[in-house]
Amino acid sequence: MNDQSISPDKAIQPSLSWIFKSPHRFLAFGFGSGLIRPAPGTWGTVLALFLWLPLSHVLSNDWLMGGFLLLCFLYGIYCTQKVCAELGVVDHSGIVWDEWVAFWLVLFITTPIADSPSWYLIYFVLFRVFDILKPWPIKYFDERLQNGFGVMWDDIVASLYVLFSVAVIVRLMGVIIG
Repeated sequence: MNDQSISPDKAIQPSLSWIFKSPHRFLAFGFGSGLIRPAPGTWGTVLALFLWLPLSHVLSNDWLMGGFLLLCFLYGIYCTQKVCAELGVVDHSGIVWDEWVAFWLVLFITTPIADSPSWYLIYFVLFRVFDILKPWPIKYFDERLQNGFGVMWDDIVASLYVLFSVAVIVRLMGVIIG
C-alpha cells in the first residue's frame, strides 16, 4: 500500500483513540490491528484469519456468506475512501479492511475443499506475498486506482492470485482433498 498524500496539510497520524471515534475508522483499521507496526497488513490478515473461524460458523450458508462478503466489499469502498480522505492520503498502510475482505474471499472459496492448519498457513503466506510484492496487474491497480475502489480492488486481485496458485498446487501435487 502506498501512503501518498492527498493534501500535506491534512495529514493525521492515526491512533487508537482516533479510530475509536468513528465506526468507519474502527473497521478500516481492523479493530486497531492496522496500528501494529511493523507490517500492519500482516497483522490485519492474522486477525482476519482468527475472525473467519467464528464468522464461518455464524454464516454457514454459502449464500449468506457470499452476500456478506459482497456487502463488506461495497462497504469497504465507501469506508476506505472516507477514512483515507480524513487522513489526507490515498491509501494508508494501517487500513486493513481490504486485507480482511480479500482474505475472507480466499477462505470462503478454499476452506470447503482444504480446511486444515497447513492449508490456512499456505493461504496466509501466499496472500501476504502477493499483497506485498504486487505482481502485475496488482501494482497497476494499486498505482492507478486512487480511491476506495482501488484500495479494495488490488487486494481482491491478490486473492485471485492465491486462488489460482492453490489450484495449481493442488493439480500439480495431486493433492487429494476431502
